[in-house]
Amino acid sequence: MLDVGAGPGSITKILATDSQCAVTAVEIDLTAVERLREFCESVHVCDLNEAQWAKALEAEVPFDVVVLADVLEHLRDPQSVLAECGRLLAPDGVIVVSIPHAGHSAVIACLLESDVAYQEYGLLDRTHIRFFGLKNMQDLFDSAGLRIVEAEFVVRSPEQTELAVIWRRLGRPLKSALSDSPYGNLYQVVVKAEAGPPDRSSLRLLDLPIPAPGTDWPSHTVGRSRVLGRLKAAVLPHLSVDARMRIKQVLSRLGIRV
Repeated sequence: MLDVGAGPGSITKILATDSQCAVTAVEIDLTAVERLREFCESVHVCDLNEAQWAKALEAEVPFDVVVLADVLEHLRDPQSVLAECGRLLAPDGVIVVSIPHAGHSAVIACLLESDVAYQEYGLLDRTHIRFFGLKNMQDLFDSAGLRIVEAEFVVRSPEQTELAVIWRRLGRPLKSALSDSPYGNLYQVVVKAEAGPPDRSSLRLLDLPIPAPGTDWPSHTVGRSRVLGRLKAAVLPHLSVDARMRIKQVLSRLGIRV
């Protein structure tokens, strides 16, 4: 497996210890690299914004699974990086990607209040330089030559987000209007994809129902994969204490103890 933009190893540790996966990691932060070495077969110091970053992996390709967990929104050219990751896959390999949803009502509330309130984590993480709505996510996979075969939605009401303070400033009419959006509570999208153009079995994100906050997060699945079963909950956001608690909750629903 390849964990791209592995950070301090929150996901890598789960993959290597709980799931007994052989993990290769790509990371630029040298402090994080030292932590990753404990769990990884190998760690490569790479800048994903550099065109030749994947050359460091030539001796290790192909990979059965490539993970990009909350990575693409930090990159200058996310489409090129995603396409390159697709080329690193084995013929039957899969790529698992998580992306925050910029169309969440809490983000819209910030714009309406003329206050783009960057945070240390979450939807408006101060290191984000790309923002994706659901259509943009679909276009991203299509243009990278990947077909979506499974998707999960993380839903949170605006009051449940790190931007709740700004949401509370809005008047009732604006809150009511934003609540009419089918995508207003969509916080994050987790996608499993395979190399190749869309076909009859692939999913279109805009065609899938978005669950209401407080309900179970459904998995929209085509086919099965034992490897993905080990991964699907591990790619939820992990940048804060609150997010880590949500990871544990989802893992628990899947019968996985962390």
